[in-house]
Amino acid sequence: MSGAQLGPGERREALQRMKDEVFDIVVIGGGVTGAGAALDAASRGLTVALVEARDWAAGTSSRSSKLIHGGLRYLEQLNFSLVREALRERGLLLTTLCPHLVKPVPFIYPLTHRVWERFYVGTGVLLYDRMGGARALPGAKHLTRRKVLELFPSLKPDTLIGGIQYHDAQVDDARHTMMVARTAAHYGAVLATSTRAVGLLREGERVAGVRARDLEGDGQDIDVRGRMVVNATGVWTDEVQEFAGRGRVHVRASKGIHLVVPRDRIHADSGLILRTEKSVLFVIPWGRHWILGTTDTDWDLDLAHPAANQKDIDYLLEHVNAVLTTPLSREDVEGVYAGLRPLLSGESESTSKLSREHAVSPAISGMVTVAGGKYTTYRVMAEDAVDAAARGLDRAVPASATAHTPLIGADGYGVAWNRRHRIAEERGLHVVRVEHLLNRYGTGMFEVLDLAEGRPELLRPLAHADDYLAVEVLYAASHEGALHLDDVLTRRTRISIETFDRGADSAEHVANLMSEVLGWDDETCKREVEHYQSRVAAERESQLQHDDVTADAARLGAPDVRMGAVSASA
Repeated sequence: MSGAQLGPGERREALQRMKDEVFDIVVIGGGVTGAGAALDAASRGLTVALVEARDWAAGTSSRSSKLIHGGLRYLEQLNFSLVREALRERGLLLTTLCPHLVKPVPFIYPLTHRVWERFYVGTGVLLYDRMGGARALPGAKHLTRRKVLELFPSLKPDTLIGGIQYHDAQVDDARHTMMVARTAAHYGAVLATSTRAVGLLREGERVAGVRARDLEGDGQDIDVRGRMVVNATGVWTDEVQEFAGRGRVHVRASKGIHLVVPRDRIHADSGLILRTEKSVLFVIPWGRHWILGTTDTDWDLDLAHPAANQKDIDYLLEHVNAVLTTPLSREDVEGVYAGLRPLLSGESESTSKLSREHAVSPAISGMVTVAGGKYTTYRVMAEDAVDAAARGLDRAVPASATAHTPLIGADGYGVAWNRRHRIAEERGLHVVRVEHLLNRYGTGMFEVLDLAEGRPELLRPLAHADDYLAVEVLYAASHEGALHLDDVLTRRTRISIETFDRGADSAEHVANLMSEVLGWDDETCKREVEHYQSRVAAERESQLQHDDVTADAARLGAPDVRMGAVSASA
């Protein structure tokens, strides 16, 4: 798709249009639901603007378990409608919307010595498969203990009598969210990150737009006028509703943390799902790594900087080590990340029992709030929010088209994948590099490689992060809206969780590459590197604390590179 860049020039143009135009819908929030709402509205022919305080997916949408799934545990809670809806969305993402970003992943559910368990779990997994509809994924299999140990040699033999293997899907959540936003831009949405909502515009009792502050320039406020406003700010939902003085939807933040360890620390050819006393624990294949997660605890500190503590890390290690032949230690942990689930509040005292279903509320005249839900069902949440907003417009609005609107890079992906060996020969790359690029950009890979024309050094790996090529950093800044070093190291790539140095050793190389696009001088590059390294230090410090603290780089004295970045990401 052309015309879908999110570079610095497009951002300046977007801000100017926000000053000059009146939009059908103004969306607050650049997580997956907000980006999805912008795409849904734009693909219906509506004019839409979106403002995000930090970066695409900077909050919850970059810190999930990276799973696209129905949720086996919700079957046990008899929440069949949520599971059916999520599995339908899983099928769309795998086959139609973004097969380059969403991939099948196998899991083993180990069975213990309880005789009834094979029947109980097997029945649930069979129902899960049936609810998934058309066969986008292989069906479940019952396994003997011997077969389980063949697939997962690191499991203790005396902890199981057999197992069941089933398939779900996984995604790089931050990349997917950014690609949803780029696709929205292709269809005409006007988008700006580093643009924080600081208030609502009013016409009498009715909300008539958003007052937003440009955090990259001189802090100027912009009045973004809209006939309807969609509040899609996740854990910041209540804060944005308070701009209007009231609201019916309330959100409670639940912290989930994940650990990343090298692939060679656990010998297995499949993921793993374990029951815990509170929920479930996943061991998820992730390239040359494993992701272990998650926890589920209340969080009432800074919403922009959730942090893992020592107790969280020990909890995950304790539970996974109970079934591993070679226990993991803290020294095996490459990366740690913490995210906040925006759970609908008022239903339970325990966050682990709060609903993952979503709510859409038009209670405030001129504004619709969408909250709750899970990553997998973002498209449905966005559709429901735009449906509600459309009822506030003065004309008929077409039905949602996003169920059959592929994201950028999806068209022709299957053909490109089949031709990957030939592409590798034509481009002078190893086929593994071509596969890496196809699974990050789809057919947009050719646009990435074109940036390296005549510059062979850009096709070399990044310093201290050889999974990624230098040209990918240039592309992140020129096409994908990366404005700061953290945007690239944490979200456009996953270097911050995939290396033991958390990306600190790659920071200078990446900053120098970004400066080519963003025009940074030496002082700006130095400031970006110092800020990033201070943030890493703050997160490491928080992981040594027994109880929750805020991993806020600012408290270590680092200069903030995005004005107001520690404020609400609305």
